Amino acid sequence: MTAKAGPAGGRGAGLLFEGAEWNFDLLRRVHDGIEEVALGELGLDVYRNQIEVITAEQMLDAYASVGMPLMYRHWSFGKHFVREETLYRKGAQALAYELVINSNPCVCYVMEENTITMQALVIAHAAFGHNHFFKNNYLFKQWTDADTVLDELAHAKRFVQHCEDRYGIDAVESVLDAAHALMRHGVSRYAPSRQRDERDAAGKARARAVHEEATYNDLWRTVPKKPSGEPVEEADSENGGDGPELGLPEENLLLFLERFAPKLENWQRELIAIVRRNAQYFYPQRQTKLMNEGCATFVHYEILNRLYEAGRIGEGSILEFLHSHSSVVTQPDFDDRRFSGINPYALGFAMMRDIQRICEEPTAEDRDWFPGIAGNGDALATLRSAWADYRDESFVLQYLSPKVIRDFRMFALSDDTTSTFMRVDAIHEEEGYRDVRRALARQYDPGHQDPDIQVVEANLKGSRRLVLKHVVRDGKRLERKEAERVLAHVARLWGYRVRLIEVDAETGTTYEGLEALAMPW
Repeated sequence: MTAKAGPAGGRGAGLLFEGAEWNFDLLRRVHDGIEEVALGELGLDVYRNQIEVITAEQMLDAYASVGMPLMYRHWSFGKHFVREETLYRKGAQALAYELVINSNPCVCYVMEENTITMQALVIAHAAFGHNHFFKNNYLFKQWTDADTVLDELAHAKRFVQHCEDRYGIDAVESVLDAAHALMRHGVSRYAPSRQRDERDAAGKARARAVHEEATYNDLWRTVPKKPSGEPVEEADSENGGDGPELGLPEENLLLFLERFAPKLENWQRELIAIVRRNAQYFYPQRQTKLMNEGCATFVHYEILNRLYEAGRIGEGSILEFLHSHSSVVTQPDFDDRRFSGINPYALGFAMMRDIQRICEEPTAEDRDWFPGIAGNGDALATLRSAWADYRDESFVLQYLSPKVIRDFRMFALSDDTTSTFMRVDAIHEEEGYRDVRRALARQYDPGHQDPDIQVVEANLKGSRRLVLKHVVRDGKRLERKEAERVLAHVARLWGYRVRLIEVDAETGTTYEGLEALAMPW
């Protein structure tokens, strides 16, 4: 079922809705009432909205498909679906109220089982909170073309289906399995302008491969081979087999394999490209989880409360909303069985509300820590600027205040594996606040959390060996069995022997490496 939202309607007197039931006309009226507050009072700037109403099973299906209802088929999504469905039916896990795609128009999925109050909460949260963040944050502007996302998803689904029909499901899943294993190493982290260049280069490489295949002459097999015993690898290296034309070192493993893996056919390269583009789509979301959820939660809280104050929703509805909102922003204690780290909704919302407080009712401490915004009287403009110009790491470094650190009872621990004790490194005093802030910001930096693995050598004319280097930071080496499994996927895509070396970033020490041979498809 689909309801496409129209322009904002006029603000009439009386309640927007009563009771729990809803229909499409009421959903449109609620959307328009929320839109009026979001654009007129909060000053949000959003893509046009498209609201899709789906069942709980469809929500489970979308949730299992990495949150993309238009995703192509893969066995791992079915596996996730069974797990999510089992947890949901046993009451061990609740369903997400909404899903949203960063596209133009912005597609928001809501469940038909929701009450009208929950539909209002979801629309305010996703269709205006997330939507505004997607459209205005600099990372999404740099890395995501919202106008083409839906076309990309549709192309991926059609292409995978076509390949399954032509080459078989097993052949397609074999490529996707390997590409999915390398997904976190399929993003380009720097210089967004390279995105178009890389796409062009990949397209040219595929066109070149098609031309070479079309003009292949079987007589080349009769050319005399090199004398037996000659060091083929050295001779090829002298001829530039792994020369600078490959652009080494290369951090984007999927891009390198897509362009240069010797044995891949064109349809296999396109499958890798599809996974790589998905990885790039999710990269800004990984860097802004705290801010994105904090922004959306702050927006739905402001809109629903303003509607209540204006007499547009009743007391029963606002109580239902506050109950759901409180559940979303709950931060379980470390010894609670629900604890799984810092809740991004809780911390994000707390920081947004704290910025609002600093702008409107600052304390002397706030004036010392935030002289640029304390008491400026324009909290919404300050928040819109922060949502546009920061990612999680820099946002925490800039805006995490001593008050929020105290409210969340944060402190810093040093866990040295060579010691039998843990040491408290930072507490609630001037320097401790700054240390806690730096330590927390570091946890939100994907560049620090993800292993730094690069392609450093590739021989295309002799042994065809590929060499990867892992730069070891803070003594954190790769878990061996996991590294062996992932390296096997690299070797499968590359088609020849692959070697992984680990080098300590501080001492330059080279550790014992791993090798993997290509297995048949």
